[in-house]
Amino acid sequence: MTTKEEKATNPNLPWVEKYRPKQLDDLISHKDIISTIGKFVKEERLPHLLFYGPPGTGKTSTILAVAKQIYSPKEFNSMVLELNASDDRGIGIVRGQILSFASTRTIFKSGFKIVILDEADAMTRDAQNALRRVIEKFTENTRFCIICNYLSKIIPALQSRCTRFRFGPLGTDQMVPRLQHVVTEEGVTITDDGMKALVTLAEGDMRKALNIMQSTHMAYEEVNENNVYTCVGHPLRRDIENIVNWVLNENFTTAYRNITDLKTKKGLALQDILTEIHNYVHRIDLPIHVKIHLLEKMADVEYRLASGTSEKMQLSSLISAFQAARDLIVAEA
Repeated sequence: MTTKEEKATNPNLPWVEKYRPKQLDDLISHKDIISTIGKFVKEERLPHLLFYGPPGTGKTSTILAVAKQIYSPKEFNSMVLELNASDDRGIGIVRGQILSFASTRTIFKSGFKIVILDEADAMTRDAQNALRRVIEKFTENTRFCIICNYLSKIIPALQSRCTRFRFGPLGTDQMVPRLQHVVTEEGVTITDDGMKALVTLAEGDMRKALNIMQSTHMAYEEVNENNVYTCVGHPLRRDIENIVNWVLNENFTTAYRNITDLKTKKGLALQDILTEIHNYVHRIDLPIHVKIHLLEKMADVEYRLASGTSEKMQLSSLISAFQAARDLIVAEA
């Protein structure tokens, strides 16, 4: 099915699913991993696989592309079992559904079945231990692909039974061409700063970039920097510059009032403001001991925010830290 036909039949499909790669050749990143798996598939020597890395980096897309390359659409449902975190994957499912799928052979198709365990870091330890034996017992006719974000959540016994591949965050040069392809297909009006904002906010997560772009496109005529940041409720660079300017140059009351007004007007969370200020402080030229003082205080504020304390009090604490830093600089001058 061509993209045009697909567009006509599925006009309401989220772009993440609509533009999910169908074949290994369509994948945009981790060329070394893709070529290695491509060789496995060609030689029909696919091992058990363990994919790990941050979200939106192509782990699930890779194994689904492999499965679609091996099986025809008719065979797909009988040869591939896909379970993710929304399915119950306790020890009962491993001993029941997975065991019965892995143990049954197909009459009409020689070769192996594939079991995809997505978000496997959510599986209980007992279920992972039970899976060990199933993997060993049915290697002859079933291959397992375990996908997770955190390798440390997978027991060593499972790790040793699989070939591991790490999917790192995507680079700008990998994301932009793919986003450009979607822009062309969907007729999105996007500016250069809009594209830059998408890539910055996504932080190497392709799924996040597509979701933000689709949301912004639906909400506004044009996808530009301002609209992208407004759509996700993230502070703009100039907002952060204003905030730092207020906390360093205005008195406490004015700075507090201005920041509170900005937060209310744009619906910003103090956590997001703090993250951006942290990055900004690293970039500006301050005496090293002042910078250390600020970073320590910001770490404290962030810890307290994560514990669920009052945003108003933590905002006061953040402003106080900057005003104390300003006094340190003045005292030295």
